[in-house]
Amino acid sequence: MANRVSENSFTSRQALNPELRNVARFLPRGYALHRGYKVQRALMRLMGSAGRLRHVPVVAVNEHVTVRLHRPDGVAGPTPALLWIHGGGTIMGTAVQDDKFCRKLSRVTGVAVAAVEYRVAPEHPYPTPLEDCHAALQWLARQSWVDPDRLAVGGASAGGNFAAALAQRAHDRSDVKLAYQLLVYPMLDDRTGANGDGAKRIMWTEDDNQRAWKWYLNGADPTEAAPGRREDLSGLPPAWIGVGTLDLFYPECQDYARRLREAGVPVHEEIVPGAFHAFDLIADKAPISVNFFASQRDHLWSALATPTK
Repeated sequence: MANRVSENSFTSRQALNPELRNVARFLPRGYALHRGYKVQRALMRLMGSAGRLRHVPVVAVNEHVTVRLHRPDGVAGPTPALLWIHGGGTIMGTAVQDDKFCRKLSRVTGVAVAAVEYRVAPEHPYPTPLEDCHAALQWLARQSWVDPDRLAVGGASAGGNFAAALAQRAHDRSDVKLAYQLLVYPMLDDRTGANGDGAKRIMWTEDDNQRAWKWYLNGADPTEAAPGRREDLSGLPPAWIGVGTLDLFYPECQDYARRLREAGVPVHEEIVPGAFHAFDLIADKAPISVNFFASQRDHLWSALATPTK
């Protein structure tokens, strides 16, 4: 099947959001995955560890999977909860890298956030990372302090891939009832960048994307593994999808949001003009990044704040 997503946008200094122009000068035009992934993985782990928060409880889900728990203070009774899945192209990253984000999101929404540590490709290709995340979601739904009717999944980049896939899996298996999905510039479709003729990108490129998907799929059927390939999107939980217009994933995010709406699923799209991949993490104090987080906060709170019973 040909990729339905057009990728003719052009990344230039003039197209960049003014709030990102200064920082963009120092950012890489890709992860250079053609040279491998081990150095990049080590650097990402090092940078993630620099933001580690102390005294975050770590709980074992099973022999392979753990979660870092960020629970709001002073909340009595079962609380709404979010399973958060870190990014890293399915081949890098760690739950620690999102400690500050998860803690902040929990405090301002009153939602408990469990950040899952899952195994990554290429050592552990599809379906292992998704199964690890699914195990964590099932574990979270069983906790006595969680309101199972106010449960959400979320993630950024590759984490958005797993969050979208989990929403689909939970619907198909009817094993966990999800109220919301928070998809932050999600990596949804393995066909993105396959032609190799798109614009140069800041941060994540076509070549990076194709190599990462190849390592993750490891020969698996992409129509099963890539959530953006799913044809029937009816019955899925409401979604928040946020992305910048200079992000490689912008067209596929737009496409997924459109098809969700056509299937009757409520969607809020938070589109940031002139923003590249992971802009909110790199320029977290910029007004556009503050507003991007505020949108996630407000929509997650609105979706989960009120008990359904």
